[in-house]
Amino acid sequence: MATVVLLGTLDTKGAEYSFVCDRLVEAGLDVVVVDAGIFQHPNTAADVLAADITAVEVAAAAGVDLAGLAAARDRGAAVTAMARGAAEVLKRLHQQGSCAGALALGGTGGTSIAAQAFRELPLGVPKVIVSTAASGDTRAYVAESDLVLFPSVTDVAGVNRLSARILANAAAALAGMVTTAEPSRVEDRPLLAASMFGVTTPCVSAARELLEKCGYEVLVFHMTGVGGRTLERLAAAGWLAGVLDVTTTELADELVGGVFSAGPDRLTAAGRAGVPQVVSVGALDMVNFGPKDTVPDRFAERKLYVHNPSVTLMRTTPQECAELGTRLATRLNASTGPAALFLPLRGISAIAGEGGPFHDAAADEALYDAVRSTLDRSRVELVELDLDVNDPAFAASMVDKLDAFITAGVAGKGTVAGDAGNGGD
Repeated sequence: MATVVLLGTLDTKGAEYSFVCDRLVEAGLDVVVVDAGIFQHPNTAADVLAADITAVEVAAAAGVDLAGLAAARDRGAAVTAMARGAAEVLKRLHQQGSCAGALALGGTGGTSIAAQAFRELPLGVPKVIVSTAASGDTRAYVAESDLVLFPSVTDVAGVNRLSARILANAAAALAGMVTTAEPSRVEDRPLLAASMFGVTTPCVSAARELLEKCGYEVLVFHMTGVGGRTLERLAAAGWLAGVLDVTTTELADELVGGVFSAGPDRLTAAGRAGVPQVVSVGALDMVNFGPKDTVPDRFAERKLYVHNPSVTLMRTTPQECAELGTRLATRLNASTGPAALFLPLRGISAIAGEGGPFHDAAADEALYDAVRSTLDRSRVELVELDLDVNDPAFAASMVDKLDAFITAGVAGKGTVAGDAGNGGD
């Protein structure tokens, strides 16, 4: 019988959690109830649903005293501390085999606590939160995890004819995910990650086909911020045998203030983990914004290109490209595993080649010069090809290099580091 975790603030939502707990038990699951409530009310919460792991224990896992936390009456600090403690508790339960899935209910506070805790669980472990915040901007809660947010429709305040149906559905959804047999694996090929954007799709598509013929399984991520963060997380967690990082455009959004930044950790995890990586400068000619009328006024005189009604691209300047080249090379210099940087000298995106709307020889040369002057050639191989990034020959050259890196590692160690079979986080 599988065991799931029910995490929540029993001080305010004991009746709702009791209802959901009953549904999970009826579905044939064992349930560990974890209380992350801050203000305890004697003879209320415990009478409705007793916690297997108390709020005192959750606070202690965060290194704080619950009584002191409650006395301070600082809700923000309390939510932060209980989220940290809940994350530690759930990680321990999962390691012990007592967390095959997790469910929580709440408003923004309860959702924040549960989301932080659930994101620490490995990808693939079912995670469901019934939340009042599920229909808004959920990036802060979901981030790069596989967390499922279930709209509560009403506030999570009492069990009525509508909320009962929604809570029961959420419990059934978790039970279904937990009890469904894991997909059988017909093969166990080394797992790679590749980075793609619309303007580098021909390159990555060709590379993926070649890598699959070489016996690899390829995960392709769209570089919209969350794509880059997910790639970094998988590299750090040991899932990947290698990375084909064709498209590093998120660095431009990080630098200039576009909407697709992946943050300052982009292009660092594979290097720290020693994962073989072959990198290029795909789509560093652009910064991304939403519809044209959302582009900040300070960029009104810049070269803009309407990619589609929802996405407007802005050409990076020579000064920005020089900084991007420096940042990219600096991050690659820190690599502890094999790494190579490929420069496509005839265009870094589908619209940056000669005659394209973003063709800018001075900006491209500033990018290349910064890479050349910053890259530590004793640690990172530099390959310059007189090709467009989307030329099939460019894709093939990157594939050959990544395959050589991985094959050399296999020959030297007898195993593929980061084999997908490692699973976990």
